[in-house]
Amino acid sequence: MLKRLDAHNWCMKIDFHRYKDIDFKDPVAIIGFPSIGLVSSIAASFLARGLELELAGGMSSEGFPPYAVVQGGVPLPPIRVYAAARCNDDDGGIDCDGLIVITSEVVPKPEQQHPLAVYILEWLRGHNVKKVINLEGIPQYGLDETVLLGVGSSDYARGLMDRYGVDLLTDGMVRGMSGIMLFKAPDYGVDVMTLLITASTELPDPRAAAKLMEPLARILPEISVDTEPLYREAEEIDKRMRTQIEDRRDDERIYG
Repeated sequence: MLKRLDAHNWCMKIDFHRYKDIDFKDPVAIIGFPSIGLVSSIAASFLARGLELELAGGMSSEGFPPYAVVQGGVPLPPIRVYAAARCNDDDGGIDCDGLIVITSEVVPKPEQQHPLAVYILEWLRGHNVKKVINLEGIPQYGLDETVLLGVGSSDYARGLMDRYGVDLLTDGMVRGMSGIMLFKAPDYGVDVMTLLITASTELPDPRAAAKLMEPLARILPEISVDTEPLYREAEEIDKRMRTQIEDRRDDERIYG
């Protein structure tokens, strides 16, 4: 079923493709759009696959880059929504009766990000979502170690991150849709937690995406998944990079 909504009349029409009904009383949503090192998209897609969440819907717009994402031979919209009744608070995590994952590999244009963020917040509110976890990569700026910080849209969100051992960012900026959703969240009765992790600006960074799973597993213990495939992928990227560097050095020695 296709439903079209005007995203606050910002000259942008968004189509919602519904594949399954989502009927939870108090779900948690995890959102991963492309960011530095693609860590957000990698982590969110990995969660959807690893937890075997069901494809519930998708979002498209004539203003988005013209791509279809093909999974298992099936073409899908550039933004996908996965869901399942998965999590609970029996093992110390936050209370919820369902998990929703929204992910994409398409980067919305700057002028599209505000209306899309508003559309997603409205959609989340319409599906009883009150707690949201945004995933975001930030540049390493020469740091040798991975750094993870959190930003919360409310005292409640900041308290949750403190409770689960996430150091809070006190001064700085959060870019893109994650930033917009942080300051717009109170208008929609949603508490947004944004997890920021340092990542490579040059290549996809599955290692940083794997490290994002650590705070997620504390906040929602049931989403613990085997991250070894992500670390293996990171090792393969490292090997390819080392080979390319050695090849360039050999070329320089030979050709000057």
